[in-house]
Amino acid sequence: MQKVEWGDFKIGDLFEINTYKKRFDANKVKIFESGDFPYVVRTGLNNGIKGYIIEDEQFLNEGNTISFGQDTATMFYQEKPYFTGDKIKIVKSKDKRFNKNNAQFFILSMNKSFSSFTWGSSSYSVQIIQNQKIQLPTKKGKIDYEFMESFIAELEAQRIAELEAFLLASGLKDYDLTNEEQKVLEDFENIEWKTFNLQSLFGKSTRGQRLKSTDRISGNLPFVTAGEFNDGISAFIGNDVYIFSENTTTIDMFGSAKYRNYKYGGDDHVAIVHTENLPKLASIFVTSAIHKTSSAGQFSYSRNFYAKDADELNISLPTVNNKPNYEIMETFINAIQKLVIKDVVLYADRKIEATKNVVSK
Repeated sequence: MQKVEWGDFKIGDLFEINTYKKRFDANKVKIFESGDFPYVVRTGLNNGIKGYIIEDEQFLNEGNTISFGQDTATMFYQEKPYFTGDKIKIVKSKDKRFNKNNAQFFILSMNKSFSSFTWGSSSYSVQIIQNQKIQLPTKKGKIDYEFMESFIAELEAQRIAELEAFLLASGLKDYDLTNEEQKVLEDFENIEWKTFNLQSLFGKSTRGQRLKSTDRISGNLPFVTAGEFNDGISAFIGNDVYIFSENTTTIDMFGSAKYRNYKYGGDDHVAIVHTENLPKLASIFVTSAIHKTSSAGQFSYSRNFYAKDADELNISLPTVNNKPNYEIMETFINAIQKLVIKDVVLYADRKIEATKNVVSK
């Protein structure tokens, strides 16, 4: 990388910035967990895919493009045609050499260019996107596609090797369900549930403290704000702020709940639920139960979620003797983790084998 020559390029010189063929409102379409064509929105999760919808295929946006969230600056490569929600621009390359093997390099450069973006800033107009400059590797004054593809391939191989090492060291490579885990999954529909008030379970929630971006000092402490991108971590700070415990749950101003297994600071748009005395896997289950209730669409820019809302929140949990059954929650989450990890392990094994074949050739 140190020997690479770099050049500055306007995004508008490299890409067409197109508007969706038809806007599909998430509140007006039926969204499925699987399907032929993804529904891409501004979320920073799951490659921007909220789910799948069935609509007239003439309104599909082109594949082999980048979906760009105008007021979130979230960018993802979309290999296949897709439908979109509001505020999504379709970024189409003017160069036929653009493909999934080099797209991530472009996205990394674009993310760096838009890194000053913060939630609540104005939407990026087409003109602003077009005029934004990005840095790319060059060879004899032209974009070096060959280097970008080899760099991304090497980076992917390195990350897969790290993933393999992590799975082995953490014991997650074992994805076989125990008899107890299998039974919990099979009997899940028959589990007895009860509604509990959040404050009665974990005490009063705590509100974070405001810390303007201009006042933040660079450091090592994750600072949690509202938003989905990077799990809401907007910066790593060195300020003297209140440090919240790991194994707790945050709920942002939109009602999005997230489990935190590390110490962190939080701004005033974040409520902290004190689940730190629960076993880790039970805390994760509780976070999911909280999210199901708090993110049902009742909170937004015009109606923010605050700590007092967390105290009034009622969630549904498995019970035993009229008390939360944290043991069965742990078993259930461990089973789900294994089901998810199984796909990850098999994916890593396939990628490692493919890399070995390339190297041997």
